Amino acid sequence: MRIEDLKPADGCRKRNKRVGRGIGSGHGKTSCKGHKGQKARSGGGKGAGFEGGQTPLQRRIPKRGFKNYFAKEYTTVSLKDLARIEGVDVITPEVLLDRGIIKKVRDGVKVLSDGEIKRPVTIKAKIFSAAAAAKIAAAGGKAETI
Repeated sequence: MRIEDLKPADGCRKRNKRVGRGIGSGHGKTSCKGHKGQKARSGGGKGAGFEGGQTPLQRRIPKRGFKNYFAKEYTTVSLKDLARIEGVDVITPEVLLDRGIIKKVRDGVKVLSDGEIKRPVTIKAKIFSAAAAAKIAAAGGKAETI
C-alpha cells in the first residue's frame, strides 16, 4: 500500500449541501430558507441566550459582589516545601517549577512561614510573609525580593 492509495472508507464522507444552484438541484431560489422572515435574512436568527423577548436568564439573576481585575494572584509556597529541596543554595521560582513543587508562577511566588528551615539558603521570591523572612534569617539564609 502506498500513500496515494489511501482514501476514506465508503460512506463516511458526506457531501456539503450546495444551496442556491438553480431549481433543478432542489435547493435553489430561496436556498432552503423559505420566504422572507427573520431567518431568511443575512445574519438572521436570534442571538445566544435570547428567550423570545423575555428578559434573559443572565440579566435576571442578581449580580453580587465585586471582582477586582487588578488583584495579583500569587502562588504560595511554605517553608516546609522549601526545606525538602536538597543540593541547591539559591532557590528561585524556576527551581520550584523544575522540582514540581509549584505548577504555575502566575503573578509571582509568595513564601509563607508554615514549617521550619534548618540550613542557610538564599530564597528569591516576589513576596515573603514577615514570619517566613524571620525564620529564613534565623537559619542564616537570605530572603531576596525579585
